[in-house]
Amino acid sequence: MNAARPQSGSLASRVVVTAIAVGGFAALCLADADGWLGAPPGVWLAPVAAVVGWGAALEVVRMAASRGVAIGGPLVPLATAGVPLAALAASGRAGPPGGGPAAVIGWAAVAVVAAVALMLVVEIARYRPASGSLGRLATGAFAVVAIGLPIAFMVGLRASRADRGLGGVLPLVSMVAVVKGGDIAAYVVGSLVGRRKLALRVSPGKTWEGAVASLAASVAVAWLTIGWAAGSGMPQPWGGWPLFGIAVGLAGMIGDLAESLVKRELATKDSGRWLGGLGGCLDLVDALLLAAPVAWLLWAVGGQAA
Repeated sequence: MNAARPQSGSLASRVVVTAIAVGGFAALCLADADGWLGAPPGVWLAPVAAVVGWGAALEVVRMAASRGVAIGGPLVPLATAGVPLAALAASGRAGPPGGGPAAVIGWAAVAVVAAVALMLVVEIARYRPASGSLGRLATGAFAVVAIGLPIAFMVGLRASRADRGLGGVLPLVSMVAVVKGGDIAAYVVGSLVGRRKLALRVSPGKTWEGAVASLAASVAVAWLTIGWAAGSGMPQPWGGWPLFGIAVGLAGMIGDLAESLVKRELATKDSGRWLGGLGGCLDLVDALLLAAPVAWLLWAVGGQAA
């Protein structure tokens, strides 16, 4: 969505890191779909989700520290990583033919409450007047709720389905593909022809031209990943591929802008440098965080629980 043309070095770095990330994700989806080594659904993907959650939360903690909110210790990153693992652990007992996808997310919600309660206990134990307890609590709770819980929805998109093969990973793969397809289109079109600013104060580089391209690409990718399977017995979300592309694509754009808001408030350009030209873990999953609950809801309401 950037209005300025990307520098060749930055673009090359993005391409290389993106290719590695896509290849790794595809390999893990294949391993999970085929049940390599007899692993239950979600086992191959959930550890990566936990690591990304840990990294993104650590980036939030570091960015907050630059603004005077110092959260010591590993509690917040570990708690954020633990939320998607709670969803995976619940899937074996709450997934089909048990309580279904809602029960899986319910366990993740319990993990969120437990994490916030633990943060409260820590702050009570260490409390000193005017020591910034509320700032630390707000930052920690934000990381767990805004990062850990959405990633748990991603785990729920896969782990609460017992299917093997493409049908089992289709809900998760379609969500990621729709969001990232839109993100790529926005970046390319916005960089080349973007002129009208979308949210100048929040993210000056994002344009309306890039946003339109993003939504169009999201709908196209939804058809490519879901629409073709409509008559083949594959699972389908509520409203089919058109609604999925529009709703998930819009949620992805809002998620992207939300991270831009956080980074602008914390006076940071990239959340981290772990991923070269793509930035940090939070930069990698920002658009997915709001898209995941929307995708999960469409699959669940559609009767084809994801």
